[in-house]
Amino acid sequence: MENNIYAIKHYGFVDRIVIKKRLEIIEIIKNNIVNLKIENVLDIGTTKDFNNKSSNLIVKGIKGFNKYKSISDQKIDSEYFDKCLTKSITDSFSINEIKDMKSDLVISSASIEHVGNKSNQIKMIENIIKLTNKIFVITTPNRYYPIDFHTKLPLIHWFSKKFHRFCLKKIGLDFFSKEKNLNLISKNDIIEMLEIFKKDIVFKIHTVKLLGLVSNLIIIGKIKI
Repeated sequence: MENNIYAIKHYGFVDRIVIKKRLEIIEIIKNNIVNLKIENVLDIGTTKDFNNKSSNLIVKGIKGFNKYKSISDQKIDSEYFDKCLTKSITDSFSINEIKDMKSDLVISSASIEHVGNKSNQIKMIENIIKLTNKIFVITTPNRYYPIDFHTKLPLIHWFSKKFHRFCLKKIGLDFFSKEKNLNLISKNDIIEMLEIFKKDIVFKIHTVKLLGLVSNLIIIGKIKI
């Protein structure tokens, strides 16, 4: 995974939409943790770009806890986090790393579509579960929203992934044409992956809509006791 993948920039009108949707996601998260005793928060896929208003917006919006941690394949140098680990979420984690970074609330915002193929996405979910004490949140754009906010293009991402990547390459969007950089997923895709871990978790999928259509998926998962 390329180091700048978590720092996809949005501009102008699109940026305002992204911020609005992420603020809605923050409220969904708050409503789901209101009755839980949360002491620490782990953000997965943090970007080092703290200047862009939409970057790291969700973890910045979850305030008031004792400790904040970060796992990212970028080197994060921010006073916001008490502890940072520079590592890809699809790598294997040592027992000590898990013990050190494990948190009550784990958040991964708009990262799972950027870790590569389905096997990597499953590995990411597996690691998130290992790193979670109580509850985790995974957000991702809905593949079947008419516009892909990464490329700003309509509809072509509804075709087969092979044809979609072919089109992106042909129009000069080489970065997004590579599976390791963009692999959009649907609600059914994420359910299929989460079901692998049903003995360890219970989950619910919330949605955020834009113009009446589902634009974002918010997975709330809880560790079975």
